[in-house]
Amino acid sequence: MAKLVTTTTAPRPKATWLIAAIAAIGFAFDSYTLLMLPLIARPALVDLLHVPQTDPSINQWVGYLFYLPAVAGGIFGLLGGYLTDIFGRRRVLTYSILLFAVSTFAAAYSTSVGQFLFWRCCSFVGVCVEFVAAVAWLAELYPDPKQRESMIGYTQAFGSLGGIMVTAGYYLSVTYANSLPAIYGSHEAWWRYTLMSGLIPAIPLIVIRPFLPESPVWLEKKKAGTLKRPSFGELFTPQFSRTTIVTTIMMACAYAAAFGAIQQLPRIVPGLAEVRTLPRPLIEKTVSAVQSYQEFGGLAGRIVLAFLAVQIVGRRRLLRLFQVPGMILLPLVFLFPATGNLALLKWGIAAVGFLTIAQFSFWGNYLPRVYPTYLRGTGESFAANVGGRMIGTSAALLTTNLVASMPGGTPPIKLAYASALVGSAAYAIGFIASFWLPEPKQEDLPE
Repeated sequence: MAKLVTTTTAPRPKATWLIAAIAAIGFAFDSYTLLMLPLIARPALVDLLHVPQTDPSINQWVGYLFYLPAVAGGIFGLLGGYLTDIFGRRRVLTYSILLFAVSTFAAAYSTSVGQFLFWRCCSFVGVCVEFVAAVAWLAELYPDPKQRESMIGYTQAFGSLGGIMVTAGYYLSVTYANSLPAIYGSHEAWWRYTLMSGLIPAIPLIVIRPFLPESPVWLEKKKAGTLKRPSFGELFTPQFSRTTIVTTIMMACAYAAAFGAIQQLPRIVPGLAEVRTLPRPLIEKTVSAVQSYQEFGGLAGRIVLAFLAVQIVGRRRLLRLFQVPGMILLPLVFLFPATGNLALLKWGIAAVGFLTIAQFSFWGNYLPRVYPTYLRGTGESFAANVGGRMIGTSAALLTTNLVASMPGGTPPIKLAYASALVGSAAYAIGFIASFWLPEPKQEDLPE
């Protein structure tokens, strides 16, 4: 049985807060980077493919843009988790943030859909590696279980703040595009301005990095020569196989609900009767406004989960507080207000965001408690990248391929129905899998 972590050399309080600040910035801007795509995919593809937004190729390429970068991110994110266990949390975290910041900026200058896809893959790789490194770093920083649960939970809440920020950034880009320098001769390519803002997280990181310490738990074992080499094969030994399989399935379901349903909303909103006759800038502003409701709902969900994580001992019980109502509410929102009521859709998607996005924070709190130090980054990366990124985000491709088979008079209505079907299935599978989710054996991190 794994020993518990009992003694570590903790970093100074100022360094502790610097680490928390960098992790929060990373969480905020990885969401900022990922959640750009639902907002910019439609206008970007219209410009890059030179077709109207109702052209079937738009729907096809949206599926590719959601899924192929996720596969790239999953593969390299899995490697990044392994490297995190070998080279340390700080180094891998730093370079992963720089990667997704620089590649997001570079995507703004794409002249073809192929270039855009390449840079999105690079951005996704950086995001996938960053999440694993940041969670492992934070978990090992706080030996007190309640403080650890709170800090991981509240810093992850910045992920939803990133969603709010990108929604605001897109709104500002649309509003003030004519005042900004032209890119390739156009002032209306607001999606390019939004991508350029992805460079922001690199600025504080370059300034703060020299003052950041390494994880005390990892460093202590590294110096003592007691840090075992991680192995993907060990994740499937009798000690860890159930944890690995169940968490991978459940993270896949959480991401499937988000990418297969929620993130399709920016393409559903322009089809509403109240929206489709508006001028193009007003349509984009309306999409941004609806997206902001979902992001504020997600932020509230993450904050509530961070609070409940230290109040509720049972991890299954905590997760089901979000799973059960979400399983009911998501299909209702996409079947009804998403096809005909803008005002009700705003509040409905806020509630769905609250219940769905909070589950991402749950895994950040749960995974460090079920893997030992030498295997923590590897175990987290397998669940997050194979389950969440590679399998879960394929739901976006599934949704776009189901559109043609759905009932409904317009493509946006068909998309809403497909989203309801995929999102409901993801919730149901995740709930069933939760009955096999292992409860952590102790509050302390396994050594």
